[in-house]
Amino acid sequence: MIRSIALALLTLLGVVSASAQPGKAPGDLVRASLLAEPSGVAAGKPFTVGVRMAMKPGWHVYWRNPGDSGLPPEVTWKLPAGFSAGPLQWPVPERIPVAHLMNFGYEGETVLLATVTPPPSLDPAEPVRLAAKLDYLVCERECVPGSAELSLTLPVAPAAAATQESRALFDAARARLPEAAPWPARLSREGDRLLLTLDAKDFDPAKGLDPAKVRSAAFFPYSETAIENAAPQDLTVDGSGLHLRLTRATPSDPMPRELPGVLTLAESGEGPRSFAIGSEPAPPPAAAVAAAPTMPAGGGGEERLTLWLAAGLAFAGGLVLNLMPCVFPVLSIKVMSLVRHSGESAQRIRLHGIAYTAGVVATFLALAGLLIALKSGGAGIGWGFQLQSPVVVAGLAYLLLAMGLSLSGVYEIGAGISGLGDGLARRSGLPGSFFTGALATVVATPCTAPFMGAAVGFALTQSSAAALLVFACLGLGLAAPFLLLAAFPAALRLLPRPGPWMLVLKQALAFPIYATVAWLIWVLAQQVGPDGLFAALLGLVLVGLAAWLWDRGSRAGPALGKLLRSAAGVVLAAVGALAITVEGAPAPARAAAAGAYTQAELEQALAAGKPVFVNLTAAWCITCKVNERVALDTDAVRAAMRERGITYLKGDWTSRNPEITRLLERHGRSGVPLYLLYAGGAEPAVLPQILTEGTVLAALESVPASPSNRSAALSGRQEP
Repeated sequence: MIRSIALALLTLLGVVSASAQPGKAPGDLVRASLLAEPSGVAAGKPFTVGVRMAMKPGWHVYWRNPGDSGLPPEVTWKLPAGFSAGPLQWPVPERIPVAHLMNFGYEGETVLLATVTPPPSLDPAEPVRLAAKLDYLVCERECVPGSAELSLTLPVAPAAAATQESRALFDAARARLPEAAPWPARLSREGDRLLLTLDAKDFDPAKGLDPAKVRSAAFFPYSETAIENAAPQDLTVDGSGLHLRLTRATPSDPMPRELPGVLTLAESGEGPRSFAIGSEPAPPPAAAVAAAPTMPAGGGGEERLTLWLAAGLAFAGGLVLNLMPCVFPVLSIKVMSLVRHSGESAQRIRLHGIAYTAGVVATFLALAGLLIALKSGGAGIGWGFQLQSPVVVAGLAYLLLAMGLSLSGVYEIGAGISGLGDGLARRSGLPGSFFTGALATVVATPCTAPFMGAAVGFALTQSSAAALLVFACLGLGLAAPFLLLAAFPAALRLLPRPGPWMLVLKQALAFPIYATVAWLIWVLAQQVGPDGLFAALLGLVLVGLAAWLWDRGSRAGPALGKLLRSAAGVVLAAVGALAITVEGAPAPARAAAAGAYTQAELEQALAAGKPVFVNLTAAWCITCKVNERVALDTDAVRAAMRERGITYLKGDWTSRNPEITRLLERHGRSGVPLYLLYAGGAEPAVLPQILTEGTVLAALESVPASPSNRSAALSGRQEP
């Protein structure tokens, strides 16, 4: 049994590592370089630099909004002391269809521009070395993540100018930037679609654009979730102006006030012209750093994680997971089974511990390998991603209900296989321990323990081998208490001897399992509409029917018993078919809550100088819900936020949301919860994953109270 488990683990490691490794070297697909427009640097005089990427024919990289899949390039500057770099300036992208998806990006060659500002004084004898780390995703039909270390050395020369070749290259790059729109754009609703209108009366003939000559248009929004990117964009031109119809990504969401983005217009016989529409969200300038961080800055010292420190944090996080409400019911059932086996040999009990550990670690590695492979392909997912699928949520609810019914005595699985021989019955306990470990891992994913977020976020920024090591340590931490108990069977003697009390405890343990089923169905209700929820509830009824038929079959004669057990199999097949229909059920049409997170809302609030608290959560994240109940949704915290004029944005990651995934990755996290407090600095403060009211109030103290808000709060006049 142990040899088989070890062989399965080695095979899994080989398959996962192979699937996560790209088949092509990124350097063969993208040639990157760092360029400067002037030939030298003058003290205090800003100048333009460019990150140049030349792609292999047929391959592409992405725009700031990658569209339906992909990731935009990221540049981490490493500049001398006193230098600062402004935000990247993005050229106008192309629409790149891939199957039924629509991506926004660049083929051939592109240059990302940025402005670098030197300090007021420089040593003329000391050349200036500019460096940057470029991270990118390059795709054809497959996607390959890559990175490049870029550098450039320039002399200090107050009168340095651009060479003719350099000027031509940077002028060409600027020509690909969108122009500021010389006229306003109106946004209105037309049924379930958005209507972007440019009034003819606002067009200035001196600007050289005649609406009557425009023959095609394409709109690229800055927000990743504003429109259906692959849907047709219908253009009509009449005497009143230009009208572009866009399909909304979520028609039930509130009507946006504006839709910032880039509009490309093509006139008859002329090349396309591009215009920036709306107020472009301006991120804060990127801070120069002396050395590249090990991972994206996430606060709390996480940027200095090493592999072994991350492995230690993962092990500690796995230990804490055992106390989480999602894992504890499953683990307690397994501990009770050890009590039942306490009369067996010490070697046999240790084998149960090893089998359980193998199930935990193998499942963690399988989930990690799938996550790594999907992220390498450009998917925007993170830890707990499987619970973003309604089919997985429904299937897990069915499985746990079947476990609960067995604990309640509705049926006994062992009775159905007893006829296969005493030898198989005696061995059936080890596969059961392996399966329990696998189940404990699956139900653990909605929970995020302390230390775990930093470790998992670090793992997903490293090589596949390093990531698998961190996830294996996470699994070992989860399995450690049970493995330790099994390794020292003498400790079982401290527990009561087996007896009738075990049957009572077994039946009592069914109720936490049923509570978990109820929670999973509540999660499902956030993801699907009434039809999908009804299908899932009907599936629960059929699971109960299948359990009852199986039990009746085990008690009947051979012929009738076989018929009843076959009927149970047919019912379970119907359950599987119902689970598939749940996936296709439309999501409920709910208006988004006030303060719902979008990147545009965040950047608009920051541009207005407001402090912002961002709460990234999900319906299936138990840790998130506990934090909200005990630390965020309290009178004291709400009053502190009102007093300081803090904008509270809540991002729901219950279903996939690329904007939330991007924000998580930016701060070195692969899953929720994540709490960010923007209080005026270049980077937000990252709060712990386990919150208390005192922790939140202490963090909010860094935001000065507004006098008007304080007066209103004290007098009780301000609305909550």
